Order: sequence, then structure tokens, then C-alpha cells
Amino acid sequence: MKKLTVLIILMALYCLPMQAQPGKGIRWSIDGKSYFKATPAGIEAFPLSGEAAILKIPAASYHSLPIRDFYFSGDEKKILLYTNAKKVWRYETRGDYWVLDIASGKLQQLGKDKPASSLMFAKLSPDGSKAAYVSGHNIFVEDLSSGAITPLTTDGTRRFINGTFDWAYEEEFGCRDGFRWSPDGKSIAYWQIDATRIRDFLMIDNTDSIYSFTVPVEYPKAGESPSACRIGVADIQTAKTTWMQVPGDQQQHYIPRMEWVPGKNTLIIQQLNRKQNNSKIMLCEAASGKVRSLYEEKDSAWIDVKSRWDDDNIAGWDFIRNSKSFVWVSEQDGWRHLYNISAEDGKATLLTPGNYDVISIAKIDEANNVIYFLASPENPTQQYLYKVSLNGGKAERITPANEPGSHEYKISPYGSWAIHEFSNAYTYPVSENLELPGHKSNGNIVLNAITKSAGAPNKPEFFQITTVDGVTMSGWMSKPTNFNPARKYPVVFYVYGEPAGATSLDAIGAGRNFLYDGDMAADGYVYVSMDNRGTPLPKGRNWRKCVYRKVGLINARDQAMATKALLQKYPYLDPQRTAVWGWSGGGSMTLNLLFQYPEIYKTGIAIAAVGNQLTYDNIYQERYMGLPEENREDFVKGSPITYAKNLQGNLLYIHGTGDDNVHYQNAEMLLNELIRYNKQFQFMAYPNRTHSISEGQGTFEHLSTLYTNYLRTHCEPGAK
Repeated sequence: MKKLTVLIILMALYCLPMQAQPGKGIRWSIDGKSYFKATPAGIEAFPLSGEAAILKIPAASYHSLPIRDFYFSGDEKKILLYTNAKKVWRYETRGDYWVLDIASGKLQQLGKDKPASSLMFAKLSPDGSKAAYVSGHNIFVEDLSSGAITPLTTDGTRRFINGTFDWAYEEEFGCRDGFRWSPDGKSIAYWQIDATRIRDFLMIDNTDSIYSFTVPVEYPKAGESPSACRIGVADIQTAKTTWMQVPGDQQQHYIPRMEWVPGKNTLIIQQLNRKQNNSKIMLCEAASGKVRSLYEEKDSAWIDVKSRWDDDNIAGWDFIRNSKSFVWVSEQDGWRHLYNISAEDGKATLLTPGNYDVISIAKIDEANNVIYFLASPENPTQQYLYKVSLNGGKAERITPANEPGSHEYKISPYGSWAIHEFSNAYTYPVSENLELPGHKSNGNIVLNAITKSAGAPNKPEFFQITTVDGVTMSGWMSKPTNFNPARKYPVVFYVYGEPAGATSLDAIGAGRNFLYDGDMAADGYVYVSMDNRGTPLPKGRNWRKCVYRKVGLINARDQAMATKALLQKYPYLDPQRTAVWGWSGGGSMTLNLLFQYPEIYKTGIAIAAVGNQLTYDNIYQERYMGLPEENREDFVKGSPITYAKNLQGNLLYIHGTGDDNVHYQNAEMLLNELIRYNKQFQFMAYPNRTHSISEGQGTFEHLSTLYTNYLRTHCEPGAK
């Protein structure tokens, strides 16, 4: 139901089928002066100073295995190679692993007795003598010298999961890698997820055999208790697990974060209650399992976990001062700010005062006493690099003022170098290496796609519009080729509108419709997208969280009232040719707009939509809507099926029957309501396609053609 925005931007550029697999992460050298990358020649080191790349490990050393990813040992004497990757839900997180000893050239495969492509999250021990991995929902440790393999757990099953996670934890918390080596390499801390009480949702496969069969997914719907979760520490020598004595009912809380405190035999965890509005940070003694609470905060709506503000990365904990404190993010004063939390008494000290949001942390450079972070106090559609003292104070912008748009920085371990990536709505992504804090480029700019298109005639225009409710929304508008303001044009709105993503960002992809087969501007369409309240723009806590228990109502009204204001403000927008479309949460928004505001929207295309909020998973839906047993009426009021009887315009509804995220049952529930009220519509089911509707030969072409033909037929292109 989420995470579509970045994909849409990428597909707008490259016309790729929908996929969520991230690219390889940057592998920094020990000295932080270069980074590593796998090339056809091997693994090469690329100096940030702009010097020629150095071939570190020739491909012949590892027999030209198809490298999916790689990881160096701490001393850079060994390298862990990940190959033959296979998908688990969204990401390719299982495959084969090999260890290459760089000096001797010895190459050995881990887990040779395990099924092919079954190993997950393999990691070398701190001293590089062992490797640990998950296979078949159990954790194993392999001695690299002897090849001996020791199971640390033996009770793992599809529903009883050690060292990784179930569907809901992975999808909603970004939790995938579920175990951590201790700093001394003598033990491993891990999550254990007990999903044995979670009911299976059965998807039906009608195409892969003559007789249909079911595909079970343990999937806790809204209103169902979560999987039970606990944290254990396994001793490498004895394989004995000590369980952390975390208080509370294991099936009524979440533990989305767990790490070792650097240099100590202590774990730090975050516990959320089921409503996710009470967060507790606890310290756990690994040897005894004893737990003490350190820091607690509450919110009348919900509390985001680290993946929301740290680039969707749940791993790591930002300790400083020799582990005496750590940097944390909180919205307790109404803005998303950085705090220094004492590891002794939990005292919180504000580091970034001011009426602005920290978007994400880029780097904590303790040696230079600074924190680099992304923010955009003046324009919520953009983001720039800032720095602030580790002692707190006024933030200083680092990104030059003459580069408006969206900036990302991958900063080296010692904070002196960064890989800087930049794009905006009319500039294709470019990358350069630069020195910090001066933002001095080495002049080696890499073009990631086609060169800039700054002179393009139809670059989108950014605007703000204020609704009758006094809500000011950001958006972009892409106008037709040879635009004439004296004529009237059809307008197509792209929507998402839920807490998981924003669409109005000033980044490449804005103003482009990846699904349209042709040139919308040349065909005479105005293309618009706006972000309503509830979307994760850096506009303060209240902007983001006022939709609590009102998803499907407040966000839909904002979109509708903003559309109404645009139609009144710009006479060239034809109110008789208004279309709206979206995918996932945007599909839900499309349905709500078409059903709740039929006088505004004449045509809608909804893809993979949640038609009934009670069908979606508990972590996401309960976070934003509460518990159905307490306020079921809010789930009903926010669901499109409640308003299906109001359909007046044209609806194309599309869903994959193999969608393990937003289940196909949403389509059939919605269809039943439309049929009940004799509402005519067009429907397309894609057999066995998942939430991305990307599998199978010809799928994207078919989807694009279907979408385009329907839009052209029911929202006639061209000026009038």
C-alpha cells in the first residue's frame, strides 16, 4: 500500500516494470577515501579524489560469479560475495554466499549442504574467522577454517522464524536482517517471530497447473493480534539462547529495532505497543536477560520508527561519546528533531531547535563534532544538506543555494568526502564526489541517465493552492505542448495521499507519467499532482498526523477541495474532463475521490487499491487508524467500498490476483458493491501478478496500453 513514489520516479525515467529491489549499497574503504563497486572486470576501488579506478579484486579471483552484492571483512582481508539472489516478498534477500580470502585466493561457498539460494543475510564475525547466516528459518554459524557448521536454532519453520521476519514486519518496519554479531564475536543476538497464531491468507493460483492450488501467506489483518516477538542471545560455543526479559505481552507489542551497544555485552531495543503510540527504549543485559527502561515517549497519534527518518534502514544505532549517549529523533515539540539521549539516565537534549523538520540523518561525524542531515525549512518539496554541532544549536546549510531541487549524500566514514546526487523536475540525476564541509567538487560529474533537459518546453511548474478549509497544499503542473491559456484542456491528477509517500517532490520524475503510452503533453493533457495533509512532507507533526483515524476522509477532502480550487483559479482546466489515477494507496485515494466527490472527478483509474481498510495488515492500518475493536466505524468511514454506490463517472479498476500486499479480495469486495448498485465500470485482473503487476511477458506493455486507451477514451485529449 506504500513505497510507490520512488518507484514511479524511476519508472518515469527508465520505463521499467515495477520493482522494489534496491541497488547495491556503497562499500567504503577503511580510510574512507574511496568506495568499491563491482564491475565486469572485478571489484574496483574508486578514489573520491577523482583518480583512476584501481582493480582491487579481478573477477577471475572468484571465477566471475554473478555478483549481486559484496561485503568486506573489517580488515579488508576477506570479502563476502552474494550471488544467485531470489526474491522473498519484495526484495531479493536469499541466495548463495561465497567467502574469498584475498591474499591466498581461497574461495569457499558457505552452507554447501543447504538448498541452493537459501541463505539469507550472511555476515562475517568481527574477527573474520566465522560467518553466520539464516537458512530455512534457522541461524547457523560456519567456521571458515574447518568448514564446520553449527546450528544456533533448530525449531524454525515457515511460521516460527529465527533471524528474519514475517511478512508484516518486513513490509511495515523494514525489518529483514534479524540477527547481529556481538562486538566480541562470541554470541549472536536475534529476533524470534512466532506467527503460529497468525491466520494464513490463501491466494489462489489458477494458471500454473491444471488444478488450482493455494499460496498461503501468514498475514495479520487489521484487528488481529500481531506475531509474538522476542529477542534472544545465542552463545556461539554452546548454542544456548538466553532470552531477554522484555516486559509485556509478546503478542501485543512490537520490537522493530535491536542492536548491540558498541563495545559492551548489552543490547538496546525499541519496543512499541500495538497502537504504536508508546515507544520505550530499553537496555538488556545479554548474559542475564535483565532489562531496564531508559527512555519513553508517547504520541496521541503514532510514533515512527527509525526506518522513516533514516532512509528506510532499520539497522544501526547512532551512538556517540563512547556509547555514553546516542542520537534519536522525536516529534515531541511538534517538529521532527534530533535529540541526544543519555545512555545512563535517558535524559533528552534537543540538538536542532527551530520550526523545521529533519528529513533524515546523513552522517554523524563525531571526530569533527557535527551531524549532517537533510532538511528543507523553506520548501517542503525539496531537500538539502545541513550540519549542526553535536552539542546542538543553529543549523547551517551546506548545499549551495544555486542548486534548487532534491539532494542526497552518501558520506564517507570520516565525514571528509561525500558522493553527492542531485536532480530536480527538469534535471536528470547527476552525481559528483565532493569534499565536506566546503561542498567542494572534484569536478568529476557522472551522468546517471540522459544529460539534463533544462531546456525542455514542458517542464512542470510548482505551485501552492489553498483550499476552502484553509489548507495550503504543494503541487506541480505539467502543461500541454503549445499551451494556450485561452482554451480548455483535460486535467489528469496523479494521487497517493497516504502517510507512506509524497508525490509533489521537486525531483526527476515530477510531471512525467510512466504508465502513459505516449506523450501526455503532446496529446494535450494537463498533468497535476498535489500532497494533502497526512503525507510525509517536512511541514511539522500536525501536518502529518492530523489524519489519525481519518485516513480516507481528511486526505480525500484535501485533494478534492484543492482540485476544486484549481478548477476555479485556472479557467483553462476543463471541469468536464477531470481524471484521477493512483496505485496502491493512490488507488484507494482514486476510489474515494471518484465515489465521495463524483461532481468533481469524471474518470478514475485505480490500481491495486485497498477497497476495505479492514483487509490490510495490522501494523500499517492500526498505526494510522487505531484498533478496529475500539473504533471500527473509522475504518468503515475511510473505506472506498462504503461509498461505491455514489459512482457516477467512469471507473477502470485493475488488480493482480497474486498480490500478497493488497489482496485481490479487495477487488472482489469492491466489485460486489458496484454490482449491487448497478454501477457500470471496467475491470482488469492480471493473473498471478503481485502488487507491482510486473511479472510475465508483455505485462507492462499491456497495462500501459490499457491505461492509455481508457484515459483517451473517457477523458478526451486535446484543447477545446
